[in-house]
Parts: sequence; C-alpha cells; structure tokens
Amino acid sequence: MSKLKFAMIGCGRISHKHVEALVNNLDIANLVAVCDIIPDKAELIKNEYANSNKNHLTPKVYTDYKDMFDNEKIDAVAICTESGYHAKIAIDSLNHGKHVLVEKPMALSSRDANEMIKISKEKNLKLGVCHQNRFNPPIQKLRRAIEEERFGKIINATARILWTRDDSYYKQAPWRGTKELDGGTLMNQCIHNIDLLQWMVGSEIERIHCERDTYLRNIEMEDFGAILIRFKNGTIGLVEGSACVYPKNLEETLSIFGEKGTVVIGGLAVNEIKTWIFEDQRDYDIIYNNTKVDSVYGNGHTPLYKDFIESINDNREPLINGEEGKKALEIILKAYGWEE
Repeated sequence: MSKLKFAMIGCGRISHKHVEALVNNLDIANLVAVCDIIPDKAELIKNEYANSNKNHLTPKVYTDYKDMFDNEKIDAVAICTESGYHAKIAIDSLNHGKHVLVEKPMALSSRDANEMIKISKEKNLKLGVCHQNRFNPPIQKLRRAIEEERFGKIINATARILWTRDDSYYKQAPWRGTKELDGGTLMNQCIHNIDLLQWMVGSEIERIHCERDTYLRNIEMEDFGAILIRFKNGTIGLVEGSACVYPKNLEETLSIFGEKGTVVIGGLAVNEIKTWIFEDQRDYDIIYNNTKVDSVYGNGHTPLYKDFIESINDNREPLINGEEGKKALEIILKAYGWEE
C-alpha cells in the first residue's frame, strides 16, 4: 500500500507536534508540502521534518494553500492555523478532494462544524479532529472501565485546567484571546479536557450554566471560566478553567466519581493515574505511570495520526471524527451563549 501524502497548513506552535507525529508514522505517510502566509515559519517546519525523518524527505513550501493544491498531489491535509480559520480552510480542502485532520477547535460555530461534516460525507472524505489526549494510555484505560460499566452509576465528572498564560503569551500572536479567531480559556485551553469529560459521561446535554470573566490578562475573552453541566443521564459535569494560576501551571485533571469507583487522572497532559479504586478487581488495575510527556500537548498526536491514516486506508471513521469533535465545541458554544 502506497504512503499517504500529507500537506500541513499553518506552521505555528502546534505544528511541531504534527511533524513529530508524521515522522513517527513515516512507514505509512509522508509530508510533501507545508504552507504558511509567513514564509519563514513554513521554512522552519520544512527543515524540521527534513532533518527528523530518516529518509531526509523535504516538503515543498507554499504561502497559498490553493496554489499548493494546484501543484501538488496531496491525499490529506493537516490544518494547524488560528482557530478562526479552521472551518474555511477545512471546507476548501474537502472541496478540493482532500481528507482533513483539523486542530481543535474544529470551528468556532455549530453551523461551520456541521458544514464540514456534511461536505466530508457528501464527498466520502475523512474528517478528523485533534483531541489527541483520548489516546493517552491512562485515558484509554479509563475508557475501558467506562465501557465495562465498572463505575455503576456515574454521579459526577470534573475537568480542572489550572494553568497560567501571562500577557507575553497573548502578545506572541494577536489572534489569541480574541472572539473572532480564538475564544478564551474555555475554548483554547480547556476544550481537550471538556472533550474527555463528555466522552466518559457519554450522554447528551440537558442544560448548561457558565460563569466567566477576564480578571488579569489583557484579552477580549475570559481568562477564567467555570461550567456546570447537567447531562440527560443525570450526571453532573464540572469544568474549571484558568489562565491565571500563580506562578505556573498547576494541574490538568480529569476525575470520575461513581457508585462503585473513583478515578482521577492528572499530570502535565492527563497522562498519570492519581487515583484508581473500584469495588471489583480486574487484571488491568495495576498502575504503571511510565508515560512521560514534555509539554501540555502530550504524546497523543502520533497514535491520532496512525488512527486517522488507517481510517483512510480501511475506509472507516477515525476515532475522533467530525461528530465526535463537535461535542466538546458545542458545550463551550452553549456556555458562551454562541449556539445558533
């Protein structure tokens, strides 16, 4: 089977994790082109990929992705731009016949997310969303316990994202913290853990209440927010998201509390089991916290890419397809009062 040809659109901060993932999946995919409106950023990612892969394959550089589509044979596109441009670029890519793997959030409106899903289905193309923490070994282990119904009735689930993002972080890129291109702490920093929370609860939303404000950072959107979610199955979800923690990141933690079990997963990128207690005992209950990560992005992009590539080759849905990627987005849109 021939390797899939990938292109990357947007060569900013998160693109380095995509390079790493593509290098780690070199046996099934190649990066053939990179695109950014700032040529130096594209050149940096080109060189990073060329120097990292064992075959020293070197992608071509573009500043216009439509020009790239006209000149390169591309199977799939990874979209790593500012959040507010995700939907337009994804729709353009799908209309050019490309499979799409898009960074979170997949869009900034339900309308755009639904349009992306609609076009991907009409054209029989795969649409994947980068919620890579679903692939963390402790999260996969928790998901197994959920599917085996080991918790009994789940009472509540809590996602805590207690980080710091000072003004220098927001000044690095003028789109950060804006309503048009980003959203605040809930949309940018918290969406991954909100995705994990709703994935574990596995229920539609009955109602949502949110409190948020801008306390310390010079941004348009919130630097602290809290969401209270009532799920239709009765479970209560709690989200606490801060960019104001002094003096550095404190924790990202997912906690599930049930009738017959309690699990808390924390660490830098929800990669360590802190508490694992069940009424029953299973052979996989032994805790091995040997998953090391070097940033809040974790190590999930590599298995996420593998799953996405295999979904194309096997003509199946990726684990985090458009419908799955939309669920956390819609919780935040409802919290913001932006739903349409």
